[in-house]
Amino acid sequence: MPEQFPPDNSERPVKRAHIKSFGCQMNVHDAERMADLLAREGYEATENADDADLVILNTCHIREKAAEKVYSEIGRLRVRKEERALEGKETLIAVAGCVAQAEGGEIIRRAPTVDLVVGPQSYHRLPDLLKDARGRKTIDTDFPDEDKFDHLPLPSKKRLMARGPAAFLTVQEGCDKFCSFCVVPFTRGAEVSRPVEAVLAEARSMAEAGVKEIMLLGQNVNAYHGLAADGSVWGLARLFEALSEIEGLKRLRYATSHPRDMEEALILAHRDLPKLMPYLHLPVQAGSDRILKAMNRKHKAADYLAIIERVRSVRPDIAITSDFIVGFPGETDADFEDTMRLVREVGFATAYSFKYSARPGTKAAEAEDAVPEAVKTARLHTLQALLMEQQNAFNAATIGRTVPVLFEKPGRYEGQIAGKSPYLQAVHVDIPSGDEISAWIGRIADVRITELRSNSLHGEIVSPLGEADRGGMAA
Repeated sequence: MPEQFPPDNSERPVKRAHIKSFGCQMNVHDAERMADLLAREGYEATENADDADLVILNTCHIREKAAEKVYSEIGRLRVRKEERALEGKETLIAVAGCVAQAEGGEIIRRAPTVDLVVGPQSYHRLPDLLKDARGRKTIDTDFPDEDKFDHLPLPSKKRLMARGPAAFLTVQEGCDKFCSFCVVPFTRGAEVSRPVEAVLAEARSMAEAGVKEIMLLGQNVNAYHGLAADGSVWGLARLFEALSEIEGLKRLRYATSHPRDMEEALILAHRDLPKLMPYLHLPVQAGSDRILKAMNRKHKAADYLAIIERVRSVRPDIAITSDFIVGFPGETDADFEDTMRLVREVGFATAYSFKYSARPGTKAAEAEDAVPEAVKTARLHTLQALLMEQQNAFNAATIGRTVPVLFEKPGRYEGQIAGKSPYLQAVHVDIPSGDEISAWIGRIADVRITELRSNSLHGEIVSPLGEADRGGMAA
């Protein structure tokens, strides 16, 4: 198990590393872990890629445009690498993540300026791989036998504190579902759950550093089945019970889930565990049973609706969010209307929607009944208009309510602070006159929501600083 709160080794010669992540929350968290690893090697994080000695593009392969953005970025970095070389400065360019896993050596063939290609299961080997990359082009896209988390250092207390009061914690990786449109089983591998004690140890370290909210991450996080010290296997609900007992932790969340793994125990956890926030991201992808079958989702629209009904029966105020794909091969107007009907029936707090794009190696990519691009675009606009209407209605329903807000960072304007509601809504407030912004960060305070703005809610602090950080839920 990684040692707790390792030293920063801040006296070592400083090199600069820039990590740019594309795609999901898992990639964002992977980038943080890579930064922790590189800190031990003397690298200091920089937001400016032009001044970096090492640039890592942490990639996503879910959609075609995401992959093409990577190659566009590499082209820009090539120019800067050549300029720095004339100044006598070395620049290493690495491509990590799911595009790296899927395309491997093709990346270096297409973009010879890249020095290192490393898949998401091998980035714990970054220090050794970077040494190799200084002498030759290096590729590591294997699925190693060892668990990368056993080889990754926990971030120092200082680094955890700098990231703020809300943090990610990966508990599960990979996917065994093989949806016909998805590359995750090929880029992230089979479903693997981290041992219970490893998760709890990392969560305790986070709490000790002042983290108040943890979001558990996994490609199918509700498929978590971790081995406990006594040999028993814990599901996600039991893990949340143990996490709820950690002193200092006030809020717990999880993403992303699959309907087939939404067990009754996890549903009841939303009723029984006050620290588990009333927020559920449960992708459905489509509302047509015919399309769901073609997607290999192995559930029907009615199954999804039954889960939502059950969740809301135990936690009526829960915010439901989802993912949708429009224009899947063979999707008819009637199929699309089934999706619209499901959206109307559920009423989502927010949702992410995309046009279908074929991913090489997936079964759906072989389909010959493609939906015309213009039709996909029209359907996406129609769906997004309905989803935005529902999102605005959900947010507007919060106006006049008092909700606990975890303050995470300064707001855009002087004297303003930003945080999140239990429903993961962005909330901005003006702090009381005379108070310091830093005194509020990491606190949970009651906020009366007064206004709905374009991308956030605005409110007024109800509880003074001395009464903040009580946690729980307000009426």
